Amino acid sequence: MTETANARKIAFATFVRRALGEARATRAWSGTEVSRRTGVSRQTINRWVRGDWASDPEAERVVAFCEGLGLDPAAAFAALGWDRTASRRAAPPPPPMDPDVEALLRRLIDPEVSDAEKFHIRETIRYLAYRPTMPTGGRKRGEAAS
Repeated sequence: MTETANARKIAFATFVRRALGEARATRAWSGTEVSRRTGVSRQTINRWVRGDWASDPEAERVVAFCEGLGLDPAAAFAALGWDRTASRRAAPPPPPMDPDVEALLRRLIDPEVSDAEKFHIRETIRYLAYRPTMPTGGRKRGEAAS
């Protein structure tokens, strides 16, 4: 293996380790949850962490991993030594965010907010995100059930 290939493996493994550490620390995601959210198997992620791959990772998997974690794939591409800036299209602006969601995100990054409160915010968000969809039925908001 060439020195350059080895350096790229180490750089990408470091990128993946940091991304996983951030997901664990800020979102309390396990390796299984990261795999579920990104669509990249745990085995593949573990190979990336170890730098145990014979050929470069597939670009689509790298992008899926980054997007699932809310990261810019350009950082992963840079770690891999890929020049993707020439073929990159300008990303469309993100849709406007709900003001309540913005308020929650501000509380999660505010150093004055206690860890206990941040934990409760995350748990509530997780509950709401994964609960079964409520049937809409024919009732309108505020109508009582018969």
